[in-house]
Amino acid sequence: MLAFIIRRLLQSVAVLLVMSLLVFIGVYAIGNPVDVLISPDADQIERAKVIVAFGLDKPLWLQYFIFLKNAVTGDMGRSFAYSTPALALILERMPATLELSSAAILLSIVLGLPLGLIAGLRPNGVIGKSIMAVSILGFSLPTFWVGLMLIMVFAVQLGWLPTSGRGETALLFGVPVSFLNWDGLKHLLMPAFNLALFNIALVIRLTRSGAQEALMQDYVKFARAKGLRNSRIIGVHVLKNILIPIVTVIALQFGSIIAFSIVTETVFAWPGMGKLIIDSIRVLDRPVIVAYLLLIVTIFILINLVVDLLYSVLDPRVRLAESKG
Repeated sequence: MLAFIIRRLLQSVAVLLVMSLLVFIGVYAIGNPVDVLISPDADQIERAKVIVAFGLDKPLWLQYFIFLKNAVTGDMGRSFAYSTPALALILERMPATLELSSAAILLSIVLGLPLGLIAGLRPNGVIGKSIMAVSILGFSLPTFWVGLMLIMVFAVQLGWLPTSGRGETALLFGVPVSFLNWDGLKHLLMPAFNLALFNIALVIRLTRSGAQEALMQDYVKFARAKGLRNSRIIGVHVLKNILIPIVTVIALQFGSIIAFSIVTETVFAWPGMGKLIIDSIRVLDRPVIVAYLLLIVTIFILINLVVDLLYSVLDPRVRLAESKG
């Protein structure tokens, strides 16, 4: 196990190096941030000063190696727009995005798993068909439209929930969170459901197809022949064997939600990383863009590692040696 983890961490370092080079070159090719950040009326002397201050007077290869040297110590550079360390700027907004993403994933599991099981166990019933019809809407409806409709119905018309913002927060191990008080929880509910809708539909379909396949297996038929209760068959023999693909998808979707929660954060004015990266792209704030993308890559790498380790727990047939290949 330890050797596997060390090997995966070394592979992760190689992936980060390659991604940092690609991201650095890609961001460099977008344009010159000096054209955006300083006034068009500035003379050549002022432009030259800004270019030197940002380190843009050096060749690209030298800029990249300076970035790598500083990144080893945790310094991703200073934001051109905010004049603060880029990583600190992102980490300041990260708790809000992580809280929103975690709430969305939790809703996906709590709603998607039981609804998918019901649809899989009763595929020809009215309830099963209704669940699958609703899941199609979850795939089809655009996130921004669903968000606006939620605001229109539950905030404007009914007045049950607030329209935007994060609400009152409380400190949990020094990190501000919203779910520990009623005001913050009300602010969290709509954006979390909006972000979770697609994943709820995805989990429903995965659970339904997995349950139907598992019910046809010999071990389920044998369990029924032994006279086991239906609840035990579903909980032990069916659910346990369909968890692996569901865990994989949920874990990868968690990374995707963190990376692409921009629309939901914009619609509900949620103060997370999404708004920051949009503003940074608008002004070509290279340090923030590079730091954000590398942070997302790191999150995906860690999620994949955790998923590989969970495989061996959920299914003893899955060996870590197979995961190496």
